[in-house]
Amino acid sequence: MQTPVESVVVTTPDPSEDHVTREPMIAPNWLCNLRILWERRSLLLRATGIAFVVSLLISLIIPKTYESEARIMPPEGGGSSSALISALAGRSLEGELLGGLAAGLMGSRNSGALFVDVLRSGSVTGRLIDRFDLQHVYHKRYRVDAAKVLAHRTDITQDKKSGVISVLVKDHDPRRARDMVQAYLEELNAVVNRTSTSSAHQERVFIEKRLASVRANLEHAQEAMSEFSSTHSTIDLREQTRATVESEARVNGELIAAQGELESLQQIYGDGNVRVRAAEARISSFKRELDRMGGSAAPLGVQDDAAAASAKPISAESYLPLRQVPRLAVPYANLYREVRVQETVYDLLTQQYEIARIQEAKDVPAVSVIDAPGIPEKRSFPPRAVFTLALTLGFFLLFAAFLIARHSWLAMDASDPRRIFAAEVARTTSDAVSRPLRFVRRSE
Repeated sequence: MQTPVESVVVTTPDPSEDHVTREPMIAPNWLCNLRILWERRSLLLRATGIAFVVSLLISLIIPKTYESEARIMPPEGGGSSSALISALAGRSLEGELLGGLAAGLMGSRNSGALFVDVLRSGSVTGRLIDRFDLQHVYHKRYRVDAAKVLAHRTDITQDKKSGVISVLVKDHDPRRARDMVQAYLEELNAVVNRTSTSSAHQERVFIEKRLASVRANLEHAQEAMSEFSSTHSTIDLREQTRATVESEARVNGELIAAQGELESLQQIYGDGNVRVRAAEARISSFKRELDRMGGSAAPLGVQDDAAAASAKPISAESYLPLRQVPRLAVPYANLYREVRVQETVYDLLTQQYEIARIQEAKDVPAVSVIDAPGIPEKRSFPPRAVFTLALTLGFFLLFAAFLIARHSWLAMDASDPRRIFAAEVARTTSDAVSRPLRFVRRSE
């Protein structure tokens, strides 16, 4: 049997060719990766479509979040102390400089930063947690966790230039978001009014206590004067004394005239005449009336029966005993002066009390609302279009990286150290996971 003879073709180089060695061309990595993705384009497109549907469903499942915002303007910091110093120093240039220096030394506080700290305080957040039952709304067991969620959903900022404070609350319920912002403003007002310790407030409290004491003293003085006037028939000592003196002068004149008439009647008719006896009776009546007007010289509060009896008609006729005027003048003047002093002090304290109340109202910082909170109409989160596109794009990039890595792994030689190391890690991890499972099965 004959063996076939292999034919060898020998090629001789063409002398006209250049004998320069040529290296094979190497494609860049990005072009290789694009070729891999292009070859798997159908799988990549199907996976991207599934990712788009899943992302859209996730964006629809995520609960909506609404934002409600209010803007407030804090009062200008100043202080009544610097204003008082300026007022005392006058409106001159020196007064203004003195007032500014006093404000700088006393350290005028920034009411805007104070309002921000009050809004973030535990007192305000605690009232909101109780008011809206946020532990149940946020599904938190402890108040501390509910306060953390509330702080995360609340944004309180102050503009450095204008000083305007913005209060923004995020919530799944638009009405509750609006109500919570309004509750922040109400609690801010309550805390500021409750913790007001201005000088005007202290002055108002002091004047209020002093006014109550002066009112009691005035009532006591009026009662003492009323008792004295009722006991001694002294309504108006000056007018009563003048009326008594005028009455006494009139009675004295009538007495002198009656005495002259009696003398003339005695000379004409004698002592036993009826007209003479009538004149004598009239003179006796005038003398008794003068005795009543004169009264008794006994000390006040010490009267015998005769003085008491003589005082009855005087009290009935509103006559003031002239002999008692010097004794009555001093205690009456003291009582009258005490009443007038207490009335003057009461009037002055009443005026100061009203001024202190007005000043206290000015010193208490008031929340001036620029933009009131309203019910939000549009959701602030999630942006469904952006969210869906971002998730889809992220999945597309991850799946593309997976395809490239899988191709590189399959193209890797079995003796490659990287593949050997990866196999060892996978085998160790598999053993660590399967060992507890085998133990559980044996125990069952």
